[in-house]
Amino acid sequence: MDLLDILIYISLAILLLAMLMMLYRVVKGPTTADRVIALDSIGIALISVIALLSILLDTTLYFEVILLLSILAFIGTVAFSKFLERGEIIQHDRDNDL
Repeated sequence: MDLLDILIYISLAILLLAMLMMLYRVVKGPTTADRVIALDSIGIALISVIALLSILLDTTLYFEVILLLSILAFIGTVAFSKFLERGEIIQHDRDNDL
């Protein structure tokens, strides 16, 4: 085990501890905005954990998973923000005459 492996294990432990604290904020967050930010942070931390595991396992197979999770985290954050701002995600601007 070399120094890089030790640093990766330490980084994984710190990230997992941070994810537990973010999970607490999701459950106990005083406002909905705090919960949304905590969920977004959990998504980013999860992407970091997968990237570190990819380095540790010396494989590139997880890059697609990282890309997919980043896209889903971005879409989720935009949808939650739009919902908090307007109260709806999809606007229905239709005339009543139809």
